[in-house]
Amino acid sequence: MLEIDIPGVGNLQLKHLICDYNGTLALDGRLIDGVAQRLEVLGRSLALHVVTGDPLGTAERELAALDVNLLVLSDNDQAIFKEDYLRTLGMHGVVAIGNGSNDRHMLQKSALGIAVIGPEGASSVALGAADLVALDVLSALDMLTHPQRIITSLRC
Repeated sequence: MLEIDIPGVGNLQLKHLICDYNGTLALDGRLIDGVAQRLEVLGRSLALHVVTGDPLGTAERELAALDVNLLVLSDNDQAIFKEDYLRTLGMHGVVAIGNGSNDRHMLQKSALGIAVIGPEGASSVALGAADLVALDVLSALDMLTHPQRIITSLRC
């Protein structure tokens, strides 16, 4: 578990990390350099989940060496399915990371939502739904290993 006490906001007790794949953890279907190493570290304190439409069909192969729960969605209603998956984990114990419009519900309804911009950009809807915005996924993942960065941005 990852516990973050944010003055004026409250205490987050995070048990799960749920991420989008393409545009978030991966570029053009391949994991971004440095992501696997960071996920290995975070996997010591959080259960890792990747929920994706995986239009390029590479997520299973790229994530095979990691202890990650992978859910590949159909093309229909991905935003709703991502939210439903989030609910099964218990929204108050989840940090979510994503960049697309189909990530908006999980970013908004998780205990902590982090939108990433990255090389593919980010949906303005995702940005508006998130608690934090990171310039790339490595920065977003590093926030979780250095929670003072989250506290500094979110404290009231």
